[in-house]
Amino acid sequence: MENLVTMKDLSVEQITTILKQAKAFREGAASTLKNQYTMANLFFEPSTRTKMSFEMAERKLQLNVLPFDSGFSSTLKGETLYDTVKVLEAVGVDALVIRHEQNNFFEELIGKTKVAIINGGDGTGNHPTQSLLDIFTIWEEFGTVENKIITIVGDIAHSRVARSNADALTRLGAKVQFVCPPEWQGEFKCVHDFDEVIESSDVIMLLRVQHERHEGNGNFSKEEYHQTYGLTVERERKMKSDAIIMHPAPFNRNVEIASELVECDRSRIFKQMQNGVVVRMAITEMILKGRE
Repeated sequence: MENLVTMKDLSVEQITTILKQAKAFREGAASTLKNQYTMANLFFEPSTRTKMSFEMAERKLQLNVLPFDSGFSSTLKGETLYDTVKVLEAVGVDALVIRHEQNNFFEELIGKTKVAIINGGDGTGNHPTQSLLDIFTIWEEFGTVENKIITIVGDIAHSRVARSNADALTRLGAKVQFVCPPEWQGEFKCVHDFDEVIESSDVIMLLRVQHERHEGNGNFSKEEYHQTYGLTVERERKMKSDAIIMHPAPFNRNVEIASELVECDRSRIFKQMQNGVVVRMAITEMILKGRE
């Protein structure tokens, strides 16, 4: 694997390898990278979890991490993303994690640079490393993904998380279903009544309402959205006894999820963040080992 820009870059076998390596890192395994590599994290959109998770993963792998601040880069002077990447290639960077507001930003880079590209999220398109940590969380919880019913709820049309997970989880044998307001289903086939599916789901994966990607909040106030499409305390009580709650975060308390459920016993929201470090270690190691 030379790059990771969409989940379609990975076979089921490669996904399984990443899950097993992430588990090994969790249990204390040392990296097998033979040489010292240099990485940089280019984030052109705000990020806490993904950026910090990658930086922690890179340091745990004992990589050199070259600081990059988009707010002080030459992109403000009109430099293209391609030219920025070529500059970093010239100074000796081996791999880049890039988050960008443009869908499929990576199309202008793949095959045109020697630097490995890891997609940290592109617009409303793809978020493969989030998908892998979600899969890892489910896999660790149940011992398998196959035959599990995964219900993804929220702003589906604008969600790169939903898009990436729909592909990968289905290939791994899960049943994926979507719940959202009719205005936010995009190309996906969705259920519009959350209560229809709550009792049969093994995983309820909530998505943030992305106010920055559309005007307003559909026809809903925050309170109306919470009552119709949010995970309320009443809905949580209807969930299967072993079902879990997930959310890629950041979350809007009392919109997608009742505040008191964020850290309840069945919530794996902060566990997902913890899992992100070992999963991104496994991804980064796999890509860099391909360069040895």
